[in-house]
Amino acid sequence: MGVIEDSAMPHDSLPSTAGVDKQFLAAPVKSAVDKFQLLPEFLKVRGLVKQHLDSFNYFVRTEIKKIVHANSLVTSRHDPMVYIRYTDVWVGRPSEVVDGVTDTLTPQKCRLGDKTYSAPIFVNIEYCNGSDSRMMMKKEVVIGRMPIMLRSLSCVLHGKDEDELAKLGECPLDPGGYFVVKGNEKVILIQEQLSKNRIIIDSDKKGCIQASVMSSTAMTKSKTIIKMEKEKIYLVLNAFTSKVPIMLVMKAMGMETDQEVVQMLGRDPQYASLLLPSIEDCASIGVYTQQQALDFLEKKRKKSMSRSGKDEGALGVLRQIFIPNIPVQENNFYLKCVYVVVMLRRMMDAILNEDAMDDKDYVGNKRLELSGQLLALLFEDLFKSMNDTIKLSVDKILAKTSRSSRFDISQHILKDNITSGLERSLSTGNWDVSRFKMHRKGITQIVTRLSFIGAFGSMTKISPQFEKSRKVSGPRALQPSQWGMLCPCDTPEGEACGLVKNLALMTHVTTDEEEGPIISMCYCLGVEDLSQLSGEELHSPNSFLVILNGLILGKHRMPQLFANGMRKLRRAGKVGDFVSIYVHEKQRCVYIASDGGRVCRPLVIADNGVSRIKHHHMKELKDGVRNFDSFLRDGLLEYLDVNEENNALIALYEGEATSETTHIEIEPFTILGACAGLIPFPHHNQSPRNTYQCAMGKQAMGNIAYNQLCRMDTLIYLLVYPQRPLLTTRTIELVGYDKLGAGQNATVAVMSYSGYDIEDAIVMNKSSLDRGFGRCIVMKKMSASYQKYDHVCDQIVSPRKSHHDPEKIQILDNDGLASPGEIIRHQDIYLQKEVPVDPKAKSHPSQTQYRTSKQTYKGAEGEPAVVDRVALCSDKKQNLTVKFMIRQTRRPEVGDKFSSRHGQKGVCGTIVQQEDFPFSERGICPDLIMNPHGFPSRMTVGKMIELLGSKAGVSCGKFHYGSAFGEPSGHADKVEDISETLVKHGFCYNGKDILYSGITGTPLQAYIFMGPIYYQKLKHMVLDKMHARGMGPRQLITRQPTEGRSRNGGLRVGEMERDCLIAYGTSNLIYERLMISSDPFTVQVCRKCGLLGYINYQTKTRTCSTCKNGDNISAMKLPYACKLLFQELQSMNIVPRLQLADS
Repeated sequence: MGVIEDSAMPHDSLPSTAGVDKQFLAAPVKSAVDKFQLLPEFLKVRGLVKQHLDSFNYFVRTEIKKIVHANSLVTSRHDPMVYIRYTDVWVGRPSEVVDGVTDTLTPQKCRLGDKTYSAPIFVNIEYCNGSDSRMMMKKEVVIGRMPIMLRSLSCVLHGKDEDELAKLGECPLDPGGYFVVKGNEKVILIQEQLSKNRIIIDSDKKGCIQASVMSSTAMTKSKTIIKMEKEKIYLVLNAFTSKVPIMLVMKAMGMETDQEVVQMLGRDPQYASLLLPSIEDCASIGVYTQQQALDFLEKKRKKSMSRSGKDEGALGVLRQIFIPNIPVQENNFYLKCVYVVVMLRRMMDAILNEDAMDDKDYVGNKRLELSGQLLALLFEDLFKSMNDTIKLSVDKILAKTSRSSRFDISQHILKDNITSGLERSLSTGNWDVSRFKMHRKGITQIVTRLSFIGAFGSMTKISPQFEKSRKVSGPRALQPSQWGMLCPCDTPEGEACGLVKNLALMTHVTTDEEEGPIISMCYCLGVEDLSQLSGEELHSPNSFLVILNGLILGKHRMPQLFANGMRKLRRAGKVGDFVSIYVHEKQRCVYIASDGGRVCRPLVIADNGVSRIKHHHMKELKDGVRNFDSFLRDGLLEYLDVNEENNALIALYEGEATSETTHIEIEPFTILGACAGLIPFPHHNQSPRNTYQCAMGKQAMGNIAYNQLCRMDTLIYLLVYPQRPLLTTRTIELVGYDKLGAGQNATVAVMSYSGYDIEDAIVMNKSSLDRGFGRCIVMKKMSASYQKYDHVCDQIVSPRKSHHDPEKIQILDNDGLASPGEIIRHQDIYLQKEVPVDPKAKSHPSQTQYRTSKQTYKGAEGEPAVVDRVALCSDKKQNLTVKFMIRQTRRPEVGDKFSSRHGQKGVCGTIVQQEDFPFSERGICPDLIMNPHGFPSRMTVGKMIELLGSKAGVSCGKFHYGSAFGEPSGHADKVEDISETLVKHGFCYNGKDILYSGITGTPLQAYIFMGPIYYQKLKHMVLDKMHARGMGPRQLITRQPTEGRSRNGGLRVGEMERDCLIAYGTSNLIYERLMISSDPFTVQVCRKCGLLGYINYQTKTRTCSTCKNGDNISAMKLPYACKLLFQELQSMNIVPRLQLADS
């Protein structure tokens, strides 16, 4: 780029600087294309799943050490000299111990062998076995096994290049960020929550305005609410039985005079008058001193033992449960009082002015909880439980007076608790941590391996905090604050719409940072300490409060100066990259946030609207001298979170920057996520179409990974000839979708043909299907195992050509297993083994009796399948397990589902011979014919531009681009340029061609819009859905046909169908459907008492069981379910009597 502009410059400026033009090098970047190179660099450093990896690495490196350090000492209750102290903890490399030999684990081994990819957790311990023995040490004691996230620091794959990954059987494009548990790939979804330790003002169900704080410290978690009811202000806290007047609480915390509280609130009489009813309320109860207030609270307190065993009364509740994130030193409650007053003031502001209410759905008030934090909770709980069990078992032994064996406390460390606890939670997805009152379900999800992009989708998915059934529109709406942080398109349709979100392309989720250094830094920058301020100065008009992570540090006279100073320090790298400083003018606060779980994204810093990134920076990046981190270190880029974005003025492109602009976007298309980034020209489509495509792109068949043929998943869908899209986007290249595509470029003619294309159906060309268009492979896994019993085990024997059908066992080898490459049909036997008749019998092995056990293949009748490969491995109990992969090749047929990348889904309506298809003058015959009525109402203009761009790309031999909002920056081709290319290669500028009818051979009356479009074949195929039945299996209890395709069930005539038949008056048809074809049954009814009798078949007599005789019994037909109902009613003491009349 630079070279061209250089040659165009006047030559007189060159000789003076000896060939280097400093003016040119220092000039701002003229076109924004240059900045694009930052994106692949960012993805190298941060990746799309980097938030998971960062979080897990933080947990393994620091969090686990903190947890063990906090609970490091375990002492016995009987003898304080019997103890264990953990001195250090670390997580090893993934390995397993087999027969005493340590063997390294690789993820592929675990997938194939149904193992958990985990590493041992080692501790160093010091322990003492009582007062008479000395202190001993042990190194590298295993306390359990930690499941390891792929590609994290502890993983085998960390830092390996492509060749080494290939040796380990891994795909280099696989993002990692998931766990392998019992052979299944599980990902911990990102959990969305309201942020902790922040004051949030909202209204409750009755419309009362309230200020609430969700406090969470290492010790306790609690929710504090201050609400205004009928002009009086109350505190609502779980530890108290009912609401408590707020002035009482202030008095109990040592603020006895009302004047102090009013002073702290501020001089404004509005605030004092709002507080007056509460002051009067307090006086009417007759509470004036701290002691009286404490006694009053003591009556309201729920009696419960605290953890430590000491019960500290009402003061203890105020210290530990009431806003516990504010520390109390030596019963000095001053900081807590200030915090309460700030809460009161914020609440009164909201009463006086509606705008001060907080929005719960605002992204800045949300925190994303990642795998590291969730695992930390779980590990802490399991670790504490393990220590409790050690205590119990040691106390049990010490309680006995006579001990036979030598006592050693280090033998009592159980390592199974932690291992099985972590494994169970990851595989079920249920986090039940009663210690932290946490009961959540569905936290983990199996990584969907339908397509490469589907796996990405499950990594960036954000799971909502509340249930999907509530019909609320607030949280589902698209928040303006989601810009650049969460993808606006990628959300499911249906009940979870708008609740389940996905991360955008360049977001990063922060992890916790140390607060200590930041606090001292603030005091250095002129923050006045709270404890030295009087209440009067708290809200003086010329100064702002400084709040760090919900903790009030103090005040500052010049907030803007302070914020700019902190930002300078952050850009210089003296403070962490992800600390955000945010000045809130209305609340007169400066917020500093360094906590984990905030979403942030990188932006280019601009000074007076001029970008700091110059040409030479980008050139250094291209030459490999710089990387993304060096841009951060040199203060050219910075991360902003949602709150700090409110203080910034961000320009979309460099050309739009004004002198007030503080930041410039790196690339506008990064507001979309990975799934929405596959759509070409999404900004020309109606918005719901993009949302539909995000859901369907995950179901498209294609390639899963480079190692797809070595995987043994339950279901694998593969396309036989996948292609990369002709019209591509920048995101496709960044994610690697062009290497593992999921679709094919089909030549589409937009015209109406034959009437089989109504309602989005597609007419397909038989010859292109013969050439392999849309052909796919479906692989299914079947497994069986050879069990071991106490004395005997299942035997491998060669199949005998015996009594059953010799046809059925022709594919078996001598070992009784199906051999690879054989064609397997419905009802064929694929495994035959000998099973002991009585596994518990203790007879001599030679006398054990065996019977033959066989497993048959249940497949579709029509499709022949092939045994693709057979794998033998051993499971946890060391049993031999056999896995068969069964392969089917399917070609598209009528009813299979296809879709383009614009949410235009359709089924194959008919397949026509090529002879009858229309063709162009060049002899080009389309692969698909699409009905033009799919365009007008859907307004997917992007699809038309895609057709033009692909056509131009085919004719000139270069990939065209269609990135979102990419026209100004050159990442999307303009329609004019595409048309120019088409005209240059002899096509019409608007993409239309003259077609000749294949049937008559005459030219068609209209020009036809024709060209290539990337089509995806979706996983919904007719063969898997087709279902019909005549006679078949029935349920045992009601004797009605079973339901569902898998159980070969019947087609139910339900209540509504029955209503239609009644409306038509077809009584015999109803009778046949509801009884004769379903469950007819003949019953014996006693005419006298109206109850059911029975036939005694030996004596051929009929008897009524109530009257004890068989005189007046007649037979009638009933549905069996009806007979069952009568009998169930009788069991409930209700007597249904049948009154019969002669027919």
